[in-house]
Amino acid sequence: MNRATAKHLIERYFRQLTDGCGNGDCTNELCASCRDFRPLDNNAAAAKALELFKINAKLCNPHPSKKDLLDGAMSEADLCPAKEDFSDVSHLTEDTVTTILSFCEERGDYSALIRIVGRIFSNSDALIKSFRKDEPAAADKLDSSEPAGGEREKEGSESMAASSAALDEGLDEMMDPCEVTVDIAAVRRVYDRLLSLDQVEAALVNALIYLTPNMELDLEYLDVYETNPDYLNIFVIVLENSNLHSPEYLEVALPQFCKAMSKLPVAALARLSKLWSGYGLGHVRRMTETFQQLITFTVVSNEYDGETLVNDDRTVVAAAQCLKVAFYASILGGDVDVEHNEEEEEDPESDELTLHELLGEERLYKKGPPADPLELELGVRPVDSIRPLIPYEDFVNESLNEVVEMDKDFTFFKVNAETKFSFQSCPFILSVITKNQGLYYDNRIRMYSERRLTALYSMVQGQQPNPYLKLKVRRDHIIDDALVRLEMISMENPSDLKKQLFVEFEGEQGVDEGGVSKEFFQLVLEEIFNPDIGMFSYDDDTQLFWFNSSSLENEAQYTLVGLVLGLAIYNNCILDVHFPMVVYRKLMGKKGNFLDLSHSHPSLYRSLQKLLEHEGNVEEDMMLTYQISHKDLFGNPILHDLKDQGDQIPVTEGNRQEFVVTYADYMLNSSVETQFRAFKKGFLMVTKESPLQYLFRPEEVELLICGSRKLDFEALEKTTEYDGGYSKDSQTIRDFWETIHSFGEEKKRLFLQFTTGTDRAPVGGLGKLKMIIAKNGSDTDRLPTSHTCFNALLLPEYSCKDKLRERLLKAITYAKGFGML
Repeated sequence: MNRATAKHLIERYFRQLTDGCGNGDCTNELCASCRDFRPLDNNAAAAKALELFKINAKLCNPHPSKKDLLDGAMSEADLCPAKEDFSDVSHLTEDTVTTILSFCEERGDYSALIRIVGRIFSNSDALIKSFRKDEPAAADKLDSSEPAGGEREKEGSESMAASSAALDEGLDEMMDPCEVTVDIAAVRRVYDRLLSLDQVEAALVNALIYLTPNMELDLEYLDVYETNPDYLNIFVIVLENSNLHSPEYLEVALPQFCKAMSKLPVAALARLSKLWSGYGLGHVRRMTETFQQLITFTVVSNEYDGETLVNDDRTVVAAAQCLKVAFYASILGGDVDVEHNEEEEEDPESDELTLHELLGEERLYKKGPPADPLELELGVRPVDSIRPLIPYEDFVNESLNEVVEMDKDFTFFKVNAETKFSFQSCPFILSVITKNQGLYYDNRIRMYSERRLTALYSMVQGQQPNPYLKLKVRRDHIIDDALVRLEMISMENPSDLKKQLFVEFEGEQGVDEGGVSKEFFQLVLEEIFNPDIGMFSYDDDTQLFWFNSSSLENEAQYTLVGLVLGLAIYNNCILDVHFPMVVYRKLMGKKGNFLDLSHSHPSLYRSLQKLLEHEGNVEEDMMLTYQISHKDLFGNPILHDLKDQGDQIPVTEGNRQEFVVTYADYMLNSSVETQFRAFKKGFLMVTKESPLQYLFRPEEVELLICGSRKLDFEALEKTTEYDGGYSKDSQTIRDFWETIHSFGEEKKRLFLQFTTGTDRAPVGGLGKLKMIIAKNGSDTDRLPTSHTCFNALLLPEYSCKDKLRERLLKAITYAKGFGML
């Protein structure tokens, strides 16, 4: 059975279930004319029609009184017996709509327009042929002189002929995949006129409700797009309706349409995304707001819990997949750099089975981030975007983030991706807080896995199990101890880096439940970024560090820095690191460019920008050559030729753009290539197999590593818990918060460092930090103490506010080291 015949039969089953055969004495229980038949809505009828087609169920013959109705496209009211009702219209053009509108306006009756709009917009074949840039030949149009019955008898053969013609056109269209045969300008002008009429708006809504179930079935089971790429015209035309976000569509029509759109193959979605990107900011923003409004409307209209997941809501899932098309259109329509990528080092393939594969867990621990099919089809990644049309924040849906269960979503993402939808496949819709939860689950599962494997190995080999990444260091030799131990681990057994970090300071009694690790990271970074060591140069204006191209340190030191950053993310620790954004972009696979200089080397950026904008004689006024100068570790000038014999090549108006690009490439890439390669190697030792690169953008990676410098102590006060006899109304607690709020910024950071082990707020702000204040005895001269592992402050019940302030200031000012209480 060919496609046209199958579709015709499914439509007959659908009409039998919705309109019946017209025989009042019908005994077919699968016919709406049967007295025992239970009415179905359009969605249920469409699904049932497909089931009946599959089992070849009984199909009633049309009763004479209903034959015309069953063979038509819409209800009896939509059939046009009279020629002046435009019964010969098989598709719409701008001229046709204008003619019908004029006809209706003259008579003050728009019923003919409503019937025709309803009939055309509810028929996929009619919509595909509508609003073409090049109108079909007259021979393809229906002959208005032929009786209506003859038209219907010929409909099957004409439909097949039209499909064949559409296929030929589609093959031609494949030469330019971004192009469609729809006259967009004409469609927009038509909508401007139609949407001003309330009666026509209702007809469009009803037509869309009737059309979409058939489209979804066509795309899922009949591969109509592969047969006829012009099938995309339907989506192009419908989505030009600027009222899709209105309440009339949100209930039924738009959800059904999104479900159909989500069934489009990746090639079609890529064409749509490229098309939208060319329409500009206004169009992409309208698409974004339409899908976002549908997601929000659906989420707030339903209740979700651990059993009823938002992942199972087909409307939300389909709208998120449609929003992805708008997301990539925003990237394509903005400033993009798909070139200038860092070279990736490929790991050698091994034919040996890993223990994860032997245990059947390879899906949980598959290497490398997943690649989005639409991203691959378009050849662009979010990290390639310099400036999108729409800010990334506008794609985050807060209502969805509140109801998504990230533990279950993570399972779907890692294990059941083929059968269950995960919102991590649309990371742009998730906030950095929500994505951080997903990363946390991924890291913890890897830690538990390494712990299990260690136990298994120890049983087999008869050795003492070592389930943690243990580092024993001396405070006064912390770099040497850490470097030797981590370098040994990375060479002998790099998988140990995936274990949970456990730090012990020699001669101290502190047990690492997180707080000791925090101090370890802080001390390592203080040592590494010490200007006297010379690994990094510090800019007083930007207060940022950059790789020192003339450093005397070996590559292992830079690998250690990368390892520390990776371990911090992996162990959920926040670091006091001050890198420009270009470092995180390079870690995510992009080379630095001229625009990145504005953040990393602002003075140089301004100078080069003036060179580009100079209106005089560049060669005579600037007197620059392709030989540049910068300073080494000791402040001595170093000359470097950007080209061979650069001192002989003057910078002119014709080559100044090339000079600027080459200069920026040298400063951000080639001059620090050795140092950065070692740094990135260390970072990837820990993060290569995590979804970090897939889920997060460079600015979000910085937030994961460094936390937020915005400290909202009001939010911290609201979320703090109390223990040991304290409550929020205790006098000591009231005195404590009055004291904290009276501190300046520096003292607040000291308090945060004392209590939590870091002076930064976690992802999401201080409101996400669960601090505990516990009573530690009655009035005393003892200082407050803390358990940084648990963000717990042990506060004695001081007799007065002044004493509390004095004791607290002394504690946070002179705190260093760990002991057992």
